[in-house]
Amino acid sequence: MTSKIAIVVDSACDLPDEVLRQYDMRMISLRIVYHAAEYRDRQDISSEKVYANLPTEIPKTSLPSLKDVSEIYEQLIREGVTDVVHFCVSSGLSGTYDAMRIMVQQFENKLNIRLVDTLSLSYQEGFMALECARKLEKGVDLDKAIEEVIHMRSHSLGAFIVQTLDYLRAGGRIGLVEGVVGKILQIKPVIYVNDQGVYQSLAKARGYKRALELMLKAFLDRFGQRLVNIAVVHGAAEQEGRDLLATIKGMLNVKEDSLMPVSPVLGVHTGPGLLGIIAYEV
Repeated sequence: MTSKIAIVVDSACDLPDEVLRQYDMRMISLRIVYHAAEYRDRQDISSEKVYANLPTEIPKTSLPSLKDVSEIYEQLIREGVTDVVHFCVSSGLSGTYDAMRIMVQQFENKLNIRLVDTLSLSYQEGFMALECARKLEKGVDLDKAIEEVIHMRSHSLGAFIVQTLDYLRAGGRIGLVEGVVGKILQIKPVIYVNDQGVYQSLAKARGYKRALELMLKAFLDRFGQRLVNIAVVHGAAEQEGRDLLATIKGMLNVKEDSLMPVSPVLGVHTGPGLLGIIAYEV
């Protein structure tokens, strides 16, 4: 029997819509929940709307609905898909991975499902799905492709800085960062997702500008002149993101680069002004 493979991601991956279409990836939306309404991330609400509402209400974020998951998996079955690789946002930051393990059980008699806990988010998660799709397109065996992208995670770095930690703290996503923060002294941490998939401080600086400099230095120290693919992500800070992308392209040996806003569901926890870099060796 000929196998037909599909890749499923969640909306925290930050891959642009055109990449999802190019590789026929299916995206399951996390949820953004206000007192009066609930929205599907990247489908029913924009980052701009989330940021505009933050002064009056910081929404909750929630797992994908069983209905949304079922609709996508049932569609894959109708299309004759035999194997699914489902990439999930870090289990250290979200209950999505654990929820998916339960939700997809009803389809395991019809599909061979491999759930991957990326221990990451944003483009660091997205890069894993993208590289898996590329490997499969080249004819790499499915299990080998998954093994290689999981290994790739250890050769990547994703870090970011935010204007304020208030939103991370409000959402309970502060991780291992809290202890280094001196709000009165304007201490700004450079935050990264560690190997356990939890936020941790990579460096700390007095002020946003110095934190940005230390974030750039961390990538130069980590990768030197080894060939990398990079992405810069931002929270309603496109011009600053473009400037950061130009700067890091001048420092590293870059093969491919991307610039993307973070998804609304991530913007809830980071607020406007976020700047982040994700890089991995190729």
